[in-house]
Amino acid sequence: MKYVDEYRDGKLARAVAATIAAEADPARSYAFMEFCGGHTHAISRYGLEDLLPKNVRMIHGPGCPVCVLPIGRIDEAIELAKNPEVTLLTYADLMRVPGSKGTSLIKAKAAGSDIRMVYSTLDAVRIAEENPNRQVVFFAIGFETTTPPTAMAVKLAKKKGLTNLTCFVNHVLTPSAIRAILDAPEIDGHSPVKIQGFLGPSHVSAVIGLEPYDTFVEEYGQRIVVSGFEPLDVMQSILMLVRQMNEGRSEVENQYIRAVTREGNRAAQALVREVFDLRDAFEWRGLGSIPDSALKLRDEWAEFDAEKRFAVKRIEASDNPACECGTILIGAKEPADCKLFGTVCTPETPMGSCMVSSEGACAAHWTYGRFRVKAKQAERKAS
Repeated sequence: MKYVDEYRDGKLARAVAATIAAEADPARSYAFMEFCGGHTHAISRYGLEDLLPKNVRMIHGPGCPVCVLPIGRIDEAIELAKNPEVTLLTYADLMRVPGSKGTSLIKAKAAGSDIRMVYSTLDAVRIAEENPNRQVVFFAIGFETTTPPTAMAVKLAKKKGLTNLTCFVNHVLTPSAIRAILDAPEIDGHSPVKIQGFLGPSHVSAVIGLEPYDTFVEEYGQRIVVSGFEPLDVMQSILMLVRQMNEGRSEVENQYIRAVTREGNRAAQALVREVFDLRDAFEWRGLGSIPDSALKLRDEWAEFDAEKRFAVKRIEASDNPACECGTILIGAKEPADCKLFGTVCTPETPMGSCMVSSEGACAAHWTYGRFRVKAKQAERKAS
């Protein structure tokens, strides 16, 4: 496929890796966080960590909206779906995320709740039109990438005069999460790894641009390279971070120039500002309550707010105490460090969101990384 295979050229990837190895100072340690789950999967799928020198470490970040959603919000959605008048719509990744007490949306569906999977916000508008006697609730989730489509659906519902469509809004913001990671001295008893640079999320940055990252250079002296998702994108971005460290620079750089601009998508930004406002605070799995880190519908769009229409009660729920999703999301632990990983927790029987989501670090390690770990262990035993 033109312009995809070119970014997966193994020979070029090994050449970039050789350059990284040549330029990485053996007397230094490099610790970079790939914020987005898409980068985590690219690194695992293509074995990029095996190409890097030992002193260049990649840390899995919290950039998966399903993974960072607190368990209480899943419970609240299940309670919404139990209303016999409600049809709850959601993306597929959310269906199997465990709630408290062994519940999940897919189990609630099996028990009789009207829960349906959709592919886009326009599906929600269509289903609301086709079912005027049902209260259709769209479980809106995602970072800045998926927020404009939710805003568009709300505006379209208003234009069509739909009174039976509401949104259960769980949109969260990337810069707030980065700040929380940099500010947190300790989370759940674990000190986050000292991060020396970030691979910035590409799809998010296509919407918000590069400007929101400037504050991390100015206030924290951080390095951020916005990276595409293909293996050559990731390798080139790591090389750019290594060079920034070696040269004593702290900058926001754009590797993904074919899709990201400094100003971002101004039309999408304006649409989001028109429909959404900041929440005072929002709970993130692994990061706790973060101020100004999530969105809610503005007062003028309150008629489309499921939390207000159905008076959704806040549910406080704790993760399985043995699940390490929280510490994995901040880079304090690796998936294999969790006692549940690969035993009671697998993609077939997930105990935490990091194993459920297609972008979760545990799912990536299960699918790709565990085999390389076993191979390395076998090599050490043989030697």
